[in-house]
Amino acid sequence: MSIALVQAAAGLAQETATVNEVCGETGRFACEMAFRWSGSETFALTADWLLDRPIRIVMILIAAWVVVRILRRAVMRFTETIANPPAPKALKQLRRRGPARLLSDADLAKRSAARAETIGLVLRSVVAAAVWSIAALLVLGELDLDIAPLIAGAGIGGIALGFGAQTIVTDFLAGLFMLIEDQYGVGDVIDFGDATGTVEEVSLRTTTVRDIHGTVWHVPNGQITRIANFSQIWARALLDVEVAYDTDLRHAQEVIQSVADTMWDDPEWGGDELMARPEVWGVQDLGASGVSIRLVVQTEPSEQWPVERELRLRIKEAFDEAGIEIPYPTQTVWLRSEPVRD
Repeated sequence: MSIALVQAAAGLAQETATVNEVCGETGRFACEMAFRWSGSETFALTADWLLDRPIRIVMILIAAWVVVRILRRAVMRFTETIANPPAPKALKQLRRRGPARLLSDADLAKRSAARAETIGLVLRSVVAAAVWSIAALLVLGELDLDIAPLIAGAGIGGIALGFGAQTIVTDFLAGLFMLIEDQYGVGDVIDFGDATGTVEEVSLRTTTVRDIHGTVWHVPNGQITRIANFSQIWARALLDVEVAYDTDLRHAQEVIQSVADTMWDDPEWGGDELMARPEVWGVQDLGASGVSIRLVVQTEPSEQWPVERELRLRIKEAFDEAGIEIPYPTQTVWLRSEPVRD
């Protein structure tokens, strides 16, 4: 009895070893069943190619598709958060101040949606490329192709590409973080060091800015080390108005404040461009030719320049009516005559 058991065990072990040699150690159901049924290696391998491998390849592709869908949904939730950001504290405080207004909700939502769309497109592309690349390597492995040289070649190629395209990678990363942090957007007036102008286009690699002369600047995002944005949340019009030294300064301040209040009460300006009642801060400087009085006005983003121009015009007209002199440089020349010697 024991001899029969030993012989049966030996036969089973031999059969298992033969199956492993034909179908592999991991075992494949169709291959094993075909070999046990027919005993033919050719039939077993054919069954493996016709049944087992296609099923495993299809399962890999389905798994990759599911993973891509899940990751894309996560990216969509992330971009929805960017498209509908919570209002910052400074924004909430300004909106509580009655007539003080910022960008309209529609403009803010449009800008956030455009930014989120750009970020989402990039992240979805990266996720899809990574998942499908891994799935392709797994499929090649199922076809008994040696993928080690492919992985090694891809690694070497990636290193070479990384060294050769460091600037491009830096530009893309800088652009991605710039979009996520909403440092600036299309329509903003910015100063990036080399020039100041209006942003016309923002991409992950470059920012396009048109300056006041109409010149278009294409700036790689990786080369932008600092940004001054004149168009976020609110702006300030600041005027230093000079008057002559013999002017009654308190009267001059009253005239300037009256002009600013009139502009604030003007529906064309106070209801749109101006966000808060103008304030005269007082004497700012005692200059060589006159005394400087500072006027400040909180304005809508990018509206500080037209507000300053309008205020200068109105102040000049008010000074002319009040007889207040705007100083200009003067020079006193002393002529000395010497007696003529014989």
